Amino acid sequence: MNKGTTVFRQILSYADYEVFRNGVRKYDGDRGVRRLSCWEQFLALSFAQLTHRESLRDLEVSLNAHGRHLYHCGFRSPAKRSTLADANETRDWRIHSDFAQYLIQQARPLYKDVDLGLDLDGTLYALDSSIIDLSLTLFPWAPHERSRAAVKMNTLLDVRSAIPVLIDITGAHSADSHVLDRIVPEPGCFIVMDRGYIDFPRLYLLHQALAYFVIRAKHNLQFRRRQSHPVDRATGVRSDQTIILTGRYTVQSFPVLLRRVSFYAADIDQRFVFLTNNFQIPSPVVAAVYHQRWQIELFFKWIKQHLHIKAFYGTSENAVQTQIWTAISVYVLVAILRKRLNCTLPLYTVLQILSLSLFEKVALPQLLTKFTISQREDDIANQLPLFHL
Repeated sequence: MNKGTTVFRQILSYADYEVFRNGVRKYDGDRGVRRLSCWEQFLALSFAQLTHRESLRDLEVSLNAHGRHLYHCGFRSPAKRSTLADANETRDWRIHSDFAQYLIQQARPLYKDVDLGLDLDGTLYALDSSIIDLSLTLFPWAPHERSRAAVKMNTLLDVRSAIPVLIDITGAHSADSHVLDRIVPEPGCFIVMDRGYIDFPRLYLLHQALAYFVIRAKHNLQFRRRQSHPVDRATGVRSDQTIILTGRYTVQSFPVLLRRVSFYAADIDQRFVFLTNNFQIPSPVVAAVYHQRWQIELFFKWIKQHLHIKAFYGTSENAVQTQIWTAISVYVLVAILRKRLNCTLPLYTVLQILSLSLFEKVALPQLLTKFTISQREDDIANQLPLFHL
């Protein structure tokens, strides 16, 4: 039994306080602040994410209900709704963005040994975007449709670790392909995208940076076949061609050869056509690489279901950005502790356990190990586990 430290405090021990303080100093986050420092704001919003608080009032009541534990978790003043609202509206969201990026850099090496089952020399990334719906009345700065508001979260996901390495939050009407300008690709890496990211001038820049892409082709693509390669139709591949683009604009914007792979997915009775600038990997691997793009769809689904970004604690752009970046920080922080504790439970299950145990004084390894043993006993007894995995 860990008699002195709460679970919440142990989670926070994986977050480097000095790195966070450097960000606060960089953006003058605590300038003129008398109560509720930026660190305390981060603690409060992290608590809200872990325990699924629905509003600032709900958050205030929940925190004050555990008042005797708050000081040891890092709170030096009471967490009041009005103070939190002011902090979310006025303190620079880039403090939380920079801290999330730091955590991402700490987390990625921990998952470098995960095997995807693909024989790729470079890192595999998935690029996609997701719309987060808002109320047009409360968020007039983010119009989307006649009676709706929304922001778009463009994400570049490291498929091996399921950790985002780039997040760009824009207006919902922003074109998906614009995020390609923000990517600094690693030579030899693979970036898998859907056809919404077809922008041949930007794809050519990726090609010149020695990065590989796999992208789904549009139906109206204009090209001329230069060569056809033999394929094994038992793998689902129907054709493997070397092509050159012939469109009025594409012939100039992407003047080098491309590879076009046609694949038939029998399980869903659907045909896919992929474009890639990699001519070395086998054609079935091209289809398998594109299949990994669904990892980012699962990431968006997981984020929206299990992190609190459906309802926001503020209505300004600064408040929305602050909450989204804090949600990402919590996601990555739990991913870090899960790996460092050698926990085999899914990330969702770990978060569920933590949400129910934040102010218990029990060691994290003991808490997670106890659940793992209990789960195995339930499986042996052929009983339904508490959490459906």
